[in-house]
Amino acid sequence: MSKSNNVYKDAYNRCLRLLDETRSLPSEPELGALLGVSRTTVRSILTRMEETGLIAWNKRAKTVLRDPRPDDFFPEEETDTLAEIIERSFMRRLLASGAEAGMQINELELAREIGVGTTSVREFLIRFSRFGLIEKRRNSHWVLKGFTRAFALELTEIREMFEMRSAAAFAALPQDSPVWADLDRLEEEHRLLASEIATRFNEFSELDERFHRLIHRASHNRFIVDFYDVIAMIFHYHYQWNKAQERERNEVAVGEHLAYIEALKSRDLGKVDAACRKHLKSARQTLLTSIPESRPQKS
Repeated sequence: MSKSNNVYKDAYNRCLRLLDETRSLPSEPELGALLGVSRTTVRSILTRMEETGLIAWNKRAKTVLRDPRPDDFFPEEETDTLAEIIERSFMRRLLASGAEAGMQINELELAREIGVGTTSVREFLIRFSRFGLIEKRRNSHWVLKGFTRAFALELTEIREMFEMRSAAAFAALPQDSPVWADLDRLEEEHRLLASEIATRFNEFSELDERFHRLIHRASHNRFIVDFYDVIAMIFHYHYQWNKAQERERNEVAVGEHLAYIEALKSRDLGKVDAACRKHLKSARQTLLTSIPESRPQKS
């Protein structure tokens, strides 16, 4: 599935919900700004709505003909949020370019490449810049500052503090909390991946992100959850910069996850603490190993 299809399907579903709520649609430029997508994507959305009998579209006039039905929506598993699409495209661009310090990033080019509005890309870059990895320059340009060992150490220190707290909160959740069913499903996925690790080891990153995100949500702390978005993005993509012994690393990590899950289910805070510390120590070493001792800054 192409990036443009992801953008289109997500925006289409959001436009259907907008139609259901407001019974009217604004102009194409306004709709593009509201959905955070390009005018071309807006026109594709309106065309499909017209073809499926949702609206009558004649130049600027858009007349609602019927309410959206469940089968009008694209399946949820076929869509990503706009933030996820921008994040993935941004990180892939960094990886393709070697992610070297001094690398130039043009928000207009990035928005055009993804097929979204520049405002959405700018908001993402501003949010990402809070952590000192990129810096704003004039004329919609940004520069990559570089990912150093010092930054990685600071990042892992904060991650460990947040996750230790979140893991303890997770273990204290009542038995009827829906997170335990989520944990059961993740455990099944881990066991299946472990049994097929030889051919599926490169699928671990996505499973790792979902597992740790579930734990952090147990904190019920908006700042921890928000910060984990940045942690996950950096850990998830930075691992890809060093493919050495990837299978072995991921096989060890899957085993550590399963021990971590067992500890959480035991509700024994001592076991949870030990399993969490062991896994985070391995994650820290994996991240540090992927970073050269020094990266020269470009002028």
